[in-house]
Amino acid sequence: MSGEAIVVRRSGHGWQVGEEQAADLTSAMVLADLLAADLGAPAPSPGGPPRPALSEQDEAARLAVTVAQLEHALAARVRVEQAIGVLAERHRLRPRQAFDLLRSVARSGGRRVIEVAEDVVDSASNPLRPLPGELARPQPPARGRGRSPRHARAAS
Repeated sequence: MSGEAIVVRRSGHGWQVGEEQAADLTSAMVLADLLAADLGAPAPSPGGPPRPALSEQDEAARLAVTVAQLEHALAARVRVEQAIGVLAERHRLRPRQAFDLLRSVARSGGRRVIEVAEDVVDSASNPLRPLPGELARPQPPARGRGRSPRHARAAS
């Protein structure tokens, strides 16, 4: 599959990235980048099928909507990438594994990936805010607060 372009397209249930499904555009963009990096695929070409002619006003309105969507997606993507970095560092994961973990936690909780990503990033910048429970590393069992063996012998 090396050398093939990663195709991202809208599907009835979200976004299709190669063989995988993503619920939102941000997840699809991150997944496409991760897949492309794994496969060593070239960057997609900007050209596409020709569009029907639109009036200048319609074209300007369409471009304004597209710009707003891209700005929103880029801002969300930055947060997702930051969350991937936090999870990769805290759990010693590869970026793809961190994204899969982030996505699975979002799906299991019925949340969007960006919402979980924001919680992860907030936990990294605010020590009073822990990682969401499903993403927190398991803590070692607490040791009992009994007497040390030396003190226990002295009391007997």
